[in-house]
Amino acid sequence: MSPVVSRSMRTAAAAPKAEVRAAPKAGAKGKSNKVPGAKKIVQKSLPSFSRQLSAMLAAGMPIIASLEALEEQADSPHFKHVIGVVRKNIENGSALSDALRQFPSIFDDLYCNMVRGGESGGQLAETIDRLAGFLEDSAKLRRKVKSAMMYPTIVLCLALAISAGLIIFIVPVFADMFSGLGGDLPAPTQVLMNISDAIRDNALVVIVVFAVIVFAFKKWKSTPSGAYNFDKFMLAAPVFGELNKKVAASRFARTFGQLIRSGVPILTSIDIVAGATGNRVTGEIVMKSKASLEKGDVLSSALLNQTVFPLMLVRMLQAGEKTGKVDEMMDNIADFYDDEVETMLAGLTSLLEPLLMIVLGVLIGGIVICMFLPIFKIGEVIQGG
Repeated sequence: MSPVVSRSMRTAAAAPKAEVRAAPKAGAKGKSNKVPGAKKIVQKSLPSFSRQLSAMLAAGMPIIASLEALEEQADSPHFKHVIGVVRKNIENGSALSDALRQFPSIFDDLYCNMVRGGESGGQLAETIDRLAGFLEDSAKLRRKVKSAMMYPTIVLCLALAISAGLIIFIVPVFADMFSGLGGDLPAPTQVLMNISDAIRDNALVVIVVFAVIVFAFKKWKSTPSGAYNFDKFMLAAPVFGELNKKVAASRFARTFGQLIRSGVPILTSIDIVAGATGNRVTGEIVMKSKASLEKGDVLSSALLNQTVFPLMLVRMLQAGEKTGKVDEMMDNIADFYDDEVETMLAGLTSLLEPLLMIVLGVLIGGIVICMFLPIFKIGEVIQGG
């Protein structure tokens, strides 16, 4: 064991290995605390916290002194409180992994199990450094997906807002103007007038119906069957389904590789990875492989006949199992799929731009044409009157 880890573990007064492994699940669940703004802390503060803690431990600082320094410089008051509680628990004799388990909304099973593996193997600083890299890579992938989806979402919302404004406020002005001409309006214009009247006369009903639909969808999605079916649809959706499969494959590979490298038992790793893919369908497939592992099969054989994870991932996993380098193979395939996702997102963005222009033209241009159509045919309209 390195001097750095020895000093940090002596300072923490860590329990013997058997006690460290037995403690978490019994005690931590009952003492778990919900932290306000946990999602923001995990995405923004946790990667830098992990990187700095690793650097301090590697430099020889005791773990309590490291946590004190990180507590002082934490930007979020809620995260500052979390670090303070973790530090006090370590001072009272708890291992770092056990102290972290009291805040599962910030330090999930992946984080805690990797820290426990680092404590047991005498590589705490190195393990936390790998965690920092893992969190940074995950955040980078998440940012890429969000930024790629931001542009089409904004454009669609803008198109709908402009269309609604034209129908509710502008069309009635033209309707009043056309009513004085007499005669029959062109069919497209009359349909647009009818839609405008229906929306204005039943505005409250339209809002209530829309709110009920949104509420019902969220309620359905929050149920186990609804969430599963929605995730299933996301994997089968045209174009985006392939993107979601690659994102899930990247998350699976990177998470599994990190857990194996940290010495976490494979069955425990399966439980953690199943929830880390971000999709319930892929999670169910991973959990089904656990039964095969318990019978003595290898993971690649259990994943071979499924249709969600790409065959390349399974073959790379198989090669890693044969050579004893599963963690390296998983890191390589995760990097590969991260690049694939980035390329696919760039292609989608360039493809969506002209499609969105078409949507804008059809929605807004169609409304404008319908409004001005009677003016183009004003002679026919007046003669019809």
